[in-house]
Amino acid sequence: MNEQEHKGKLDGRVAIVTGAAGGLGAEAARVLAAHGARVAIVDIDGEGARRVAAGIDAQGGQALALQCDIASEAEVSAMVEAVVARFGRVDVLHNNAAVLNVEQRRRDRDVVNMDVEAWDRAMAVNLRGAMLCSKYAIREMLKHGRGSVIFVTSGLGAQGDLSLTAYAASKAALAMLARSVAAQYGKQGIRSNALQIGLAPAENAHESMPAPLLEILRENHLTPELGTPRQIADVVAFLASDESAFVTGTTLVADGGFGSHTPSLVAMKALFAQTGAKGM
Repeated sequence: MNEQEHKGKLDGRVAIVTGAAGGLGAEAARVLAAHGARVAIVDIDGEGARRVAAGIDAQGGQALALQCDIASEAEVSAMVEAVVARFGRVDVLHNNAAVLNVEQRRRDRDVVNMDVEAWDRAMAVNLRGAMLCSKYAIREMLKHGRGSVIFVTSGLGAQGDLSLTAYAASKAALAMLARSVAAQYGKQGIRSNALQIGLAPAENAHESMPAPLLEILRENHLTPELGTPRQIADVVAFLASDESAFVTGTTLVADGGFGSHTPSLVAMKALFAQTGAKGM
């Protein structure tokens, strides 16, 4: 094999992954590192970030753990400075961090019953945090005339639901933020996309989602099973790499077909199965 064949598609790149102390963020960081990127593991959970970084280092990668509340501009600015001090540049920003723990789910309800503090927290982390990370990371990308910014969105940002109103509103806004970044900095080499993900439960998701709810969601996917964190991370790596060099200003959907069909599909399939059994 020649030298080029030994190289990963992200060799020489530096990636920042927020919310990377566990779950989908941690898996994205591991996959980016496996493709050759040096990765900053950013999370408000500093100890968790250090564990993920240590795991990447143990596999021969290079990772830097940074504790950061991305809702704080001062902390975000310092975080990006630390990444540049260690790795010299920023090429990829994966805006993955979001607040959606059990307590937040309980308080982020329908509009009439919305806990305003939960609303503000969702906007501070999910939306303000992504904007702040983009603000400071893009400044570094512009110095080299190249960069990829990825914003994690959700089907909840495109489809109305019974609860999680603040989360949904923040995710809808991120899709527009992705387009704004693409329009503003595309001619300077910066690509920006939203990644609308389906349900790919990680180790930190099952406790906040009851089994009956998971089953309803599984039935509404067009794939045999729910997604896996690795399947989402592979799409992140695609958007981070030159393989997606002509993809910008759009939303890439990786949701197992969840958002592609009419909501009555599952019930209709059950009806057809029942009538078919009766010979109708």
